[in-house]
Amino acid sequence: MKQLLFILLLLTSILIIAGCDKSENNPNEPVETNKTIVEHFGQLNVNGKDIVDKNGNIVVLRGMSLFWSQWGGQYYNKETIKWLRDDWKCTVIRAAMGVEGGAYLDNPEAEFQKVKAAIDACIELGIYVIIDWHDHHAEDHLQESKAFFERISSDYGNYPNIIYELYNEPLNVSWNDDLKPYFEEVISVIRTNDPHNIIVAGTPNWSQDVEDVINNELEGNNIAYSFHFYSSTHKQELRDKALRAINAGIPLFVTEWGMSEANGNGIIDNVSLNEWADFLETYNLSWCNWSIVNKDETSAALLPTTSALSGWTESELSLSGKIIRDYLILMNSELFELL
Repeated sequence: MKQLLFILLLLTSILIIAGCDKSENNPNEPVETNKTIVEHFGQLNVNGKDIVDKNGNIVVLRGMSLFWSQWGGQYYNKETIKWLRDDWKCTVIRAAMGVEGGAYLDNPEAEFQKVKAAIDACIELGIYVIIDWHDHHAEDHLQESKAFFERISSDYGNYPNIIYELYNEPLNVSWNDDLKPYFEEVISVIRTNDPHNIIVAGTPNWSQDVEDVINNELEGNNIAYSFHFYSSTHKQELRDKALRAINAGIPLFVTEWGMSEANGNGIIDNVSLNEWADFLETYNLSWCNWSIVNKDETSAALLPTTSALSGWTESELSLSGKIIRDYLILMNSELFELL
């Protein structure tokens, strides 16, 4: 059944494109809940290969990643995040703070404030937030990263909503020689202020070589490892890499994945998309889909013509946006109904 899930959602989206846009006539109204997602699950922990809640039960978070903060900063606000919680049923939001490319390295306070706005919104709305150092060369920016995470952990370390992602996508660098020393230093800064919240460490080659961590994990509690894929490019070979890590007890968190090709554009391969959906659910992997932005590319959830920050109708979503919204609602609605 799982393998048919995205096909059914895709067919629904095609009907919408053909003119059956029901959401414009009957838009979903945001629902106020009596209990929040974070109140329900509480403090998250890593237990073996799984993420568990305050009672030790396995948790699967599903949500959306915001776009690079320097190019999609308009969505780092309560209005957008509330819509993603209430209408899309997101239980986690990833704040992808850009580091290079005119972002944090050049304008640290401006980018920090964008991330702060997203964190504050997630805390107020009672969902989890991944604070992502969205960098491809973080080992070259160690001091800046340490200063950023010292400030974040000092300000927010006592909130169970927080998940730290220390390095978005390392390139072709060594886990042992380059990445592990970087993570050890940044983790030591965070743990001084926050001994509990989950930390996610990036892995070599665009956070794909997760098997490099086997028998060479970071010391400490509540540490997971990021695993990224784009379903129209990456196939069984990459799932096999992830499976080797999972079978070795390595806890993975899919902090970014898209249904496009790896460059963010191109086709949506429906067969591969179904295979990846089945994989995520089979192994209880938490994830954020890339991304909330109005850009002319396949992975963008919003059409380039969409200017609103929330309240999007079906006609304002891209095909991937329609599919992922439907999937989030399908997979998370039962949880929200319990609150």
